[in-house]
Amino acid sequence: MSELPENLLAKSKPRLTLKQHLLDAEQAATLIFRLDGRWGKNWCRFFRIPGEAGRQKFLLNLRIAALFHDIGKANADFYAAVTSPGFKAQTLRHEHLSALVLSLPEVRQWLSDNDELDVDVITAAVLSHHLKASESQITIKGGPEANEKLKNYKWCQPSADAAKTSVVLYLQHDEVRETLQRIAVIAHLKAPPKLPTDVWQENSHWKKAYQLGRSAAEDFKDECQDDLSRCLFLCAVKAGLIVADSAASGLVREGKSISDWIEEVVHAAPINSTDIATAILRPRARQITVRTGQPFKPRSFQTQMAEQSSQALLLAACGTGKTLGAWMWAEAQSKKYEIGKVIFLYPTRGTATEGFRDYVGWAPEADAALVTGTARYELEAMQENPSDAIQGKDFQADERLYSLGFWSRRYFSATVDQFLSFMEHSYSSLCLLPALVDSAVIIDEVHSFDRKMFDTLISFLKHFDIPVLCMTATLPTSRRKELIEAGLQVFPTEADREILNDLKDKEEHLRYDLVPVDNFDAAFDKAVEAYRAGERVLWVVNTVDRCLAIAEKLEITLKTKVLTYHSRFRLQDRQKVHAKTIAAFAYEKDVEDRKPAIAVTTQVCEMSLDLDADVLITEVAPIPSLVQRFGRANRHLARGDKFRAKIYTYSPPVKSIKPYIKEDLESAKQFLAELSHKSVSQYQLAEALERYFKSERDADGSAPFLDSGYYAIPGNFRDTDDFSIPCVLDTDLEAVKAILESKETYKKEPFIISVPRKWAHQNTEHHRWLPKYLGVAEAAGHYDNPERGFVTKPLEEVKLG
Repeated sequence: MSELPENLLAKSKPRLTLKQHLLDAEQAATLIFRLDGRWGKNWCRFFRIPGEAGRQKFLLNLRIAALFHDIGKANADFYAAVTSPGFKAQTLRHEHLSALVLSLPEVRQWLSDNDELDVDVITAAVLSHHLKASESQITIKGGPEANEKLKNYKWCQPSADAAKTSVVLYLQHDEVRETLQRIAVIAHLKAPPKLPTDVWQENSHWKKAYQLGRSAAEDFKDECQDDLSRCLFLCAVKAGLIVADSAASGLVREGKSISDWIEEVVHAAPINSTDIATAILRPRARQITVRTGQPFKPRSFQTQMAEQSSQALLLAACGTGKTLGAWMWAEAQSKKYEIGKVIFLYPTRGTATEGFRDYVGWAPEADAALVTGTARYELEAMQENPSDAIQGKDFQADERLYSLGFWSRRYFSATVDQFLSFMEHSYSSLCLLPALVDSAVIIDEVHSFDRKMFDTLISFLKHFDIPVLCMTATLPTSRRKELIEAGLQVFPTEADREILNDLKDKEEHLRYDLVPVDNFDAAFDKAVEAYRAGERVLWVVNTVDRCLAIAEKLEITLKTKVLTYHSRFRLQDRQKVHAKTIAAFAYEKDVEDRKPAIAVTTQVCEMSLDLDADVLITEVAPIPSLVQRFGRANRHLARGDKFRAKIYTYSPPVKSIKPYIKEDLESAKQFLAELSHKSVSQYQLAEALERYFKSERDADGSAPFLDSGYYAIPGNFRDTDDFSIPCVLDTDLEAVKAILESKETYKKEPFIISVPRKWAHQNTEHHRWLPKYLGVAEAAGHYDNPERGFVTKPLEEVKLG
């Protein structure tokens, strides 16, 4: 046997022994999920673990998993990696070795002496706690870099980068023995077995343990498919281990006391009966009073929202006050459930930022959080022109603690990916899961979810117990049916509408005159005429190329600036365009103050943006998209009850229907044919949508988080888009390089732009310092005007009709 080092190490910075880290992880698990604490109770409710005995079993299995999770670090390769700078790749991942130890027959038998220990659950949690364990060699979308990352994820497959194919193990070390003795005490087991001294290699004593482990994994997966409660128990322990390990590592790294920090943050007081009103509802009401000049009074529709089920689906037209009503619903949930948070989830970064600006930002800075991929930059940029809600506040979380920095916050505006992608084994989302579990959650614009997102949403609703409100203005019948079958109760029903006069009046008010025009040229004439008449004109098209070309053509004709809003901007430029577009189409309480405006946009305008146009022109698009686009016109009825916004529709070029499909556009034409040449309400739009939108397949309720058994690898929350990739413009490379060399790497975000793959060059030898996921795009001839965005070809070549 090789000579053992004096101490085994789990971390190099700070230098931490393996035994201490395992004890830290166990302590974190015990304190975070303690059974008399709110987080522990809510965690077990969320995963449907019943009764006191079930909760005790959960915490016992989690503590044992925490003590086992890094046992595999007791090997020569890992010791060299943390003590010898420049050490090459380890032969085998440490958690793969940890699970291998758990697969030894003598270890399984030892643990099985306690009926409350589920050895398969513990092994699965240990193997997958870094989300880098697969059953077989795998390939995913994303190019060679993504597949390079996954090539060593197969359980017990030696790294292709390692210099050797064997590993000296230190399982006889006192730190390992003392850890096993700790397990024996906690689980009331007899003395632990002696572990093998053999070197690990593929054809050795360890092969039998691996074969037994593989066989156990296969059987366990089948058992979980037949036993939902065991599957959810597995998920609770798996996620709990990731959370405990993250907390133990992060807090020690930052020099914080595990017990003191958890007591202060995790076990803070719950939201009480007046907190949401004080932090969010009253300040927002005062703002509405100032904006409208009228005393604020909740609509009966919003008051009724607060009385709805803890699992509800809200279907109400654009501009009816759904968001404020949702916060009132959350206030009611805080009286039914002992929770510490309200989480409002949006489909895009832009809508999450607007939700933060309008609602969450009213809360005290220590309680409010914006959680998106670019939140830090967005928060800094807001302070350049702060609203009343955020004036003088610093909402930045402690970045050194990563996701744990948000655990103390109470009110969230976030993208849905940040919290629900735990269903696809997103590490950061799993670390945020305790916050989600301790919340009432509101999920907005569910109509806009792509099929993969919607499948995940259905699985989330079916399997987990949490107060949740989904809402949207429009929803196809098939999706409504799926949400109802997943447990949501619809509000308002037809009977509700009959007594909710304020909602009925809003939804049935004739807002629009729908007028089809023959072609692009006719639509163009309508836009020019309306703008010259002093109207606010919003033109929505289906592709960026046409958006750019139409804006340029309008500028030449009107001799004025035309706003252009789409997805191909650097973030810093898109943010400015977004703000200008919102401002140009903002609500004005005095009609005389409304100034003419004109903007050409793509689908980015469809969701949650408070735009109020007088004239809306749109290419034919799928029915849900059309209804959302229409909702950007005459949104607040600011020009009086008799005013009707003009909606002009026309077909996109025959050979250029992407990103949509022919069948969806044909259904949309039938929808428009029924409604055109008449005044139309939003309620009529919703009814027609149900008749004409084609049904989708039903979600099967599956998700990797629920179905992976022993294994776990990160997946994609959204349908992957292979057409565009994130890039840096070549003119920004020096600035980005300087940022990456600093400690404030988040400042690179303003320079990132998504461009079509055809115009994105892969990293070259000149800029290998760029992260692998970023390409490089040429600015010359493509990004000459930051107010226009990335141009792929001469605009005169773009076919408009």
